[in-house]
Amino acid sequence: MTVMTDYNRQEPPVKFELMQADYYSKYLLHSRAEIGHILRTLKQKGSLITVYFNQGNDFFLTTVLAADDNHLVIDVGADTAINRKALDSDKLIFITTLDKVKVQFSAEGLEEARHETRPAFRCAIPDSLLRLQRREYYRLTTPVATPIKCLIPVSVEGKGKRAVETTVVDISGGGVAVVVPPEGVPFSPEMRFDDCRIELPDAGVVVASLEVRNLFDVTLRNGTRVKRAGCQFHSLSGTMATMIQRYILRVERERKARESGLG
Repeated sequence: MTVMTDYNRQEPPVKFELMQADYYSKYLLHSRAEIGHILRTLKQKGSLITVYFNQGNDFFLTTVLAADDNHLVIDVGADTAINRKALDSDKLIFITTLDKVKVQFSAEGLEEARHETRPAFRCAIPDSLLRLQRREYYRLTTPVATPIKCLIPVSVEGKGKRAVETTVVDISGGGVAVVVPPEGVPFSPEMRFDDCRIELPDAGVVVASLEVRNLFDVTLRNGTRVKRAGCQFHSLSGTMATMIQRYILRVERERKARESGLG
């Protein structure tokens, strides 16, 4: 069966949302046989995979062409310039879904290859693979009527350390997306901020460390363009994780009630 792949779409089918390996360690697979089986299933189903690199700022779409005990072979992207940049990258994140389960793994680089006379990319089979049920990584877009604020302690040159208030755009058990603070506040990928405080309305305050994973421009509903940062949690306690999940469930329950006319 020939699988038609839509490489011309402008948006990735699976958004970049890096799952924190230590937080989701119970969902990590290390068995080479299990990992190989999942990769071969992705090939059989023709699953579309989004490959991110450059801190999540660049991506291309691909499918699995072949997988054995040592190597994974994937199709090249549609854009030649992006393909060249991907080849120069030393860290790539593969994200897809398989039977409504999120699958994520990484590669330490790609190399050019051929598959049945066609150009391809090849990389080593990943040592680990994250397979995550949807309910575990569901990301809630925060309500506009009751916005969530996050206080992030930052060190500003000449002003010492101070707490900067940002607005949380969405939240999940793995992290948050926030509106990037104004110019003059250091905020870039891989920066880590300890003792951040996220105030969940009618739920409590989550205290955790945040690491910036990616930055990108977004346009708000009112037409304003802002920078958005995807951040992942570090050192999130079980109590805090439970608080987040309960908040998400409550907001979703209230939202569904309003939509059904019962709220």
